Amino acid sequence: MTPEREAVADACRALAAEGLVIGTAGNVSVRSGDMVAITATGASFATMTADQVTVLALDGQVVAGELAPTSEVDLHLGLYRRRETGAIVHTHAPMATALSCVLTELPCVHYGLLALGGTVRVAPYATFGTPELAELVIEALEGRGGALMANHGAITQAADLAKAVELALLLEWGCTVYWRAAAIGTPRVLDEDQQAAVIHAALTRSYGTTRPSSQENS
Repeated sequence: MTPEREAVADACRALAAEGLVIGTAGNVSVRSGDMVAITATGASFATMTADQVTVLALDGQVVAGELAPTSEVDLHLGLYRRRETGAIVHTHAPMATALSCVLTELPCVHYGLLALGGTVRVAPYATFGTPELAELVIEALEGRGGALMANHGAITQAADLAKAVELALLLEWGCTVYWRAAAIGTPRVLDEDQQAAVIHAALTRSYGTTRPSSQENS
């Protein structure tokens, strides 16, 4: 699991550099088979190293590393046991955390949020590190790439760590867009037909992928 531990440490430092975390507030993990590389409790994101990433079996047994895993270990392992999730990123990103204190859901105000599944649910509040919180967040993530955690922060899940980090950045961007729009007026929300049209256009046009131009050089 050495590459996975290094990848988690790299992701943590990148999240800190983007301003999505400060200090030790957050946790990251990646799954490889029946093993999970996960950040240790109390480790600083900005200076995270591979030896501050603990390796666990899916039953929670420590396989490698000298530090105790994050307090949200039940949440991470719960997702991995139930779904085909490959990586999880939990942050206390400032805008996502602010909106988690006032919203019951983040509406789909921009088509970019469809990468998260559309409307972003807000999991009800529960004390950090508890099985109750884990259950509430796992439910909020059903069919979604991300969720907000009431009065707490944000979480994303994906098939791989790079995508989970990308979704964490997207979620914070979406929260910022909503906040700025709400400061001006009532944000327009994309309805189901508009969302479906975006998905259809993205599929037919291979949106977001690099491809050769249809024009030939003369």
